Amino acid sequence: MPVSAPPRVLPALLGLPVLLFALITWQVVADGPLVGVDERLSRALVHPDRFSELLSDLGNVQVAVPVLVVALAYAAWHGRATGGDRWWLPPLAGALAMVLVPALVAPLKEWTDRPGTPAVPPASGYYPSGHTATAVVAYGAATLLLLGRLRAPAVRRGLVVLGALLVLGTSYGLVRRGYHWPLDVVASWCLGAVLLTGVRLVDRRTPWDVSRSTRRSSSGTPSSSNGPS
Repeated sequence: MPVSAPPRVLPALLGLPVLLFALITWQVVADGPLVGVDERLSRALVHPDRFSELLSDLGNVQVAVPVLVVALAYAAWHGRATGGDRWWLPPLAGALAMVLVPALVAPLKEWTDRPGTPAVPPASGYYPSGHTATAVVAYGAATLLLLGRLRAPAVRRGLVVLGALLVLGTSYGLVRRGYHWPLDVVASWCLGAVLLTGVRLVDRRTPWDVSRSTRRSSSGTPSSSNGPS
């Protein structure tokens, strides 16, 4: 059965990432003390190799977005098959969250104009990490949309672990390879968390997830659709 966050938890899930993102952005723009810590941490972590390169590629649009598209298609099919009135809303929310990634990241990169690490050619516009934001939203939204439509607890747990590993693997690869400073990655976690909270808020209000379908069946209420549940 899907676990719904209490009403008071969701605002916290939205507010805390916003505050942390604002703090990190302020430090980056003002070249504050956190930037010095960030640069020292990066020097300790950077060690470019083939494995970190491959992990960082998990944040490529060509890799992450098709995973989300499959999840969107399944969520749409499942919702329509179970006769939901607003079956299209959760897939639309997931797609909109993905569209908002470049819409938010691109102007932030231009505004902050942060230079890259010594491991990359001289350039600017590295904050926040677009690859990290893409991974967080694509794999995170895919996980959220599939989670409420799967019955087996073991499969659901495995899905959450897989989604987390994909995001963490991408983040580690970007920092280890030197493509991004650690704060670039953490800021994108915050940005992605805000967007995923929106997806979750939309998805939890739909009347056709697995738990509700199961409760209707167990109570003897006839289904509004002959399709699979």
